[in-house]
Amino acid sequence: MRIGILQTGLAPEALAPEMGDYPDMFARLLDGHGFTFRTWRVVEEEFPASVHDADGWLITGSRHGVYEDHPWIPPLEQFIRDAFAARVPVVGICFGHQIVAQAMGGKVERHAGGWAVGATEYDFGGETLRLNAWHRDQVVKVPEGARVIATNDFCTNAALIYDDRALTVQAHPEFRPEFVDGLMRTRGKGLVPDEVMAEAAARLSLPIQDRTMAGRIAAFFKEPRA
Repeated sequence: MRIGILQTGLAPEALAPEMGDYPDMFARLLDGHGFTFRTWRVVEEEFPASVHDADGWLITGSRHGVYEDHPWIPPLEQFIRDAFAARVPVVGICFGHQIVAQAMGGKVERHAGGWAVGATEYDFGGETLRLNAWHRDQVVKVPEGARVIATNDFCTNAALIYDDRALTVQAHPEFRPEFVDGLMRTRGKGLVPDEVMAEAAARLSLPIQDRTMAGRIAAFFKEPRA
């Protein structure tokens, strides 16, 4: 099964040589599930010719906000709507979670409560998964037809399912603890409050359930569709 990665952001230059860029992280996360990958850098206005250029689509995280004025955001929203219409499955992670919601009529805002950083627990219908986070924007209005499947006290709409069309997650299952540590060193200072980063640093050694989330993503992509 071919997964098209729609890359909406770039990993920090200081970290990429050692830890890879975002598509590399997703290839590692989903290794062993039988997927092949091709990346389109939509952040640089590189788009697939058709939603049928891959069997499923994965939208990455980004340092940009979905509500910002960038020339690649409106065509990405239309691409998402076209994929929905064609029933080509879409998975969105962080920015991807938010842009799918916005494209389908939801609303995203900067959270007044600030940042979520590092190992964070989410309630997936009674199952607790700890995943790494890095965000201050949130989906505040769930689109019609979407259902909340994960939540916590900080982020109410932490994961959404749109029948068999899209699965989106606010957290970053592709982020390893060492990458979160690197983000705090390269992007966090002056942006994320020191106390938030200190608390996240203290949680770096906690185990995360990234493989469990990878299994859920893989199962969603492979789900039989008419």
